[in-house]
Amino acid sequence: MKIRERAGSGRRLDLVLAAAMLASAFLNLYGIGKETYANTYYTTAVGSMLQSWHNFFYGSLDSAGSVTVDKPPLAFWIQTAFAYVFGLHGWSVILPQALAGIGSVLLVYLLVKPSFGLAAARIAAFGMALAPVGVAVARTNNIDAMLVFTLLLAAWFLLRGVRGQRTGSLLASFALIGAAFNMKMLQAYMVLPAFYLLYLLAVRFPWKKKLTVLAGATVLMLAVSVSWAAIVDSVPADKRPYIGSSTDNSVLQLAFGYNGVSRLTGDRSPGGQGGAGGFPGAMAPDGALPEGSQGQGGMLPGNEGGAGQDGQAPNGTGVTGQDGPPQSDRNGADGQSQRDGSGRFERAGGAAGIPGGFGGNGGRAGGMFGTGEKGPLRLFQQALSGQASWLLPFALIAAVALLSTWRRKSMTEKHKETLFWLAWLIPVGGFFSIAGFFHSYYLIMLAPPAAALFGAGWSEMWAKYRQGRGWQIYLLPGAVAATSMFQWYILRPYESTIGVGWSLAVAGLGLLAALILAVLNSRDNSAAVRWTAAAAAAVLLIGPAYWSATPIVYGQNSMIPAAGPDGKNSMGGGRGGFAAAGSRTGGQWEAMNGGQGGWPNASERGGRPNASGQPGMQGGLQGQPGSAGDGGSEGFSGFQGAGGGFPGQTGGFQGMPGGAGGKGGSESLNEGLLAYLKQNQTTDYLLAVSDYGTAAPYIVEAKQKVVILHGFQNSDPVYDSAKLEQLVKSGKLKYFLVGGSGGAGGRDGGSDLNAWIEEHGKAVDASEYGGSPAASPEGETSGSAGPGRGSAVLYEVTLD
Repeated sequence: MKIRERAGSGRRLDLVLAAAMLASAFLNLYGIGKETYANTYYTTAVGSMLQSWHNFFYGSLDSAGSVTVDKPPLAFWIQTAFAYVFGLHGWSVILPQALAGIGSVLLVYLLVKPSFGLAAARIAAFGMALAPVGVAVARTNNIDAMLVFTLLLAAWFLLRGVRGQRTGSLLASFALIGAAFNMKMLQAYMVLPAFYLLYLLAVRFPWKKKLTVLAGATVLMLAVSVSWAAIVDSVPADKRPYIGSSTDNSVLQLAFGYNGVSRLTGDRSPGGQGGAGGFPGAMAPDGALPEGSQGQGGMLPGNEGGAGQDGQAPNGTGVTGQDGPPQSDRNGADGQSQRDGSGRFERAGGAAGIPGGFGGNGGRAGGMFGTGEKGPLRLFQQALSGQASWLLPFALIAAVALLSTWRRKSMTEKHKETLFWLAWLIPVGGFFSIAGFFHSYYLIMLAPPAAALFGAGWSEMWAKYRQGRGWQIYLLPGAVAATSMFQWYILRPYESTIGVGWSLAVAGLGLLAALILAVLNSRDNSAAVRWTAAAAAAVLLIGPAYWSATPIVYGQNSMIPAAGPDGKNSMGGGRGGFAAAGSRTGGQWEAMNGGQGGWPNASERGGRPNASGQPGMQGGLQGQPGSAGDGGSEGFSGFQGAGGGFPGQTGGFQGMPGGAGGKGGSESLNEGLLAYLKQNQTTDYLLAVSDYGTAAPYIVEAKQKVVILHGFQNSDPVYDSAKLEQLVKSGKLKYFLVGGSGGAGGRDGGSDLNAWIEEHGKAVDASEYGGSPAASPEGETSGSAGPGRGSAVLYEVTLD
């Protein structure tokens, strides 16, 4: 399996690399034209950023520059540039991430080749191209693919600076980490241990110069990192948007709070360092809201509500997932429910609440977002292993092989770069093993070191196998056997969905190849040995390749992307993520079970939420048969659904504003309402709504200017009644859409905003824009403002 490089081959097109990049291009790009909104939250922001330079600079979520998205804007500036050139579509905002994914394949190849050779670089390129989580993320406008590309580019400059002892390249490397900070904040710093270690080991400057350059590079990185934050935080609060998901309207607090320490601690308390979309606070043992308490933060306070949509009947027991017996619950109910064949769950009996547990096909369960149980083996649990862990056993054994020749006075470039990749892999893996609050697609951070060690380790273990000396000849067969069995462990719980062929092929062929390599004479240069080794490498890519194709085959969740047959139902996204608190009908929520039924909130305007609450759903989502040990976990029973929002005791969490169905978490565009508003518009902004899901079709499709009263969290204190009054009196706004997916207010301020709008406004007769009439609280005729909105009411507010 010796690879011979021809003279000048470094300047020629490597057809194997081209094949890896073409595979990446197909997986990342195929079918993205079907996306209308992708991640609605970010696409809505891009639509707003296209409307003014002010919105562009701050990364504003809405047209009025009211509130920012919960990340710095650099990646969204790139998406906005693509949308400006190609038009605002789902595919145009996905395209930068898809191209970044392809570029990452090339960068891994370029990083591995100089020290480990051509064969290692080719194998590493395929390992990166077929990283399932990388493909899943690159097919959305979530920014992690761009983040990883930027960090790999920084690594390329670092290695270039190290190999050529170039100070400029070293400074550029750390400046790029600062740029990555302006994409996802502290997540960019996870690679710093690797960068510092390689610099100290490999740069041959005198120590005084070495430390001086390193200090200068660090200062430059920090300066680039805080450049945007310093500018924004220096601007008076009334001259810029509110910093979404922050506690004190500060970018730096957002960086070190919600996007920093909270990811480790899991603190998601309302208004604190937690962020959007949470779960209720403490519940009574039977799942009911304790007597005398009330749900936190309903947007539309009210009494017990009426019928929900899409299976959201006010009477319902719990939900169990497909293909499994009802899971026993904590309250003695059987929690039975069945799919109706359309992906929706039909419910029967009791007041609706959130279904417990996050199982699903193959049991992606455990943790708040289906991220498994904390501990050293978290990345190898069923919940996360299918995303980025396919090659980890091989990578760890490869590290042993690569470092086995390391002697204190004979550290080679291979040893140094192996330590670099380990110093990237181990801290990142360690963080996600103990972190309390993250999504599975963050594991794309593991893809580069896993791919690099896979390629480098394969080349090294093949060389040791051919040498035929001592225990090291068994490293390659052992790594193949261990990795193929681990991949079988990942595939096995999904056999009822994908069939047994995939798991049998991976386990059978992998073990067979390992056995042949173990018994054959390793010094034999026969074609049988070479082809067996090549086939073993290919076998280990079967599972990752199939999993990387699942977003195309089975669909995916653009809000919380994940690979696998159940990736479309991954926790937290789908059509709307968590239902907006205070929604009358609950947001349409596909995140856990693939269905359309939301979490009915049963709130009606007027009055406070029901004080005693209603019984919650029982049971949890059941995993596929055969995965009982690590599959579907026992669900959270009794999460309250009645009242305004997701009730809980004091400290209950605000839910994500998700919208009520539609595409990617948004409402459907109501053409009649749009025509009415445009015909009667005399103000700068078409209307004001509570959440981005409701605003999305009017900003993205209709290209209108819309005010969003709250950010990603409905608890962001963006507006109060005084600010609304000023906005109306200035002649910039007169229409408010209240109710439906989110109401007009968030936690604490929601009741005041609704009361102010109802006091000063007049409900518009729904027949004026083709809606269905419904009785408003004042006895006036109002109606639904759009498909799936329930009883959203359009108010016209004019002040003298």
